[in-house]
Amino acid sequence: MKRPGSQPPAPADLGAAELEALTTLWDDGPATVREVMEGLHRRGRKVAYTTVLTFLTRLEQKGYVASDKSGVAYIYRAKAPRERVVGSRVRSLMQQMFGGAAAPMALHLLRNERFTHDEIEELRRLIDQLAAESDTTDPEDKA
Repeated sequence: MKRPGSQPPAPADLGAAELEALTTLWDDGPATVREVMEGLHRRGRKVAYTTVLTFLTRLEQKGYVASDKSGVAYIYRAKAPRERVVGSRVRSLMQQMFGGAAAPMALHLLRNERFTHDEIEELRRLIDQLAAESDTTDPEDKA
């Protein structure tokens, strides 16, 4: 049984459909089952109301969403922040595919995926920032 305030389990326990329902809550904000269903329909996933209710019930049991049961229709909201779920899934993939090493994963993405001009500029800024931080903390550079 979960303790109050405890962290949700690792996102590896999220199915693809559950993740889509959670993404709908992140993108659209708190919603009823019907509103989540409509959001999934807009994303191309045609699912029945009862199926969406099952997704949301599971997500609540797993600690990813919370519901407000005070009104006529339950209102579901994302409880787990997107950044934490994304970070956990990326770390899991990095561990499985790259032995936990970030650089080979980043290099793979840079070599094999397309980036917009703005994304490339952001990558340059991040690389410059990392290089500057490395210069100030790397004792071998000072020798």
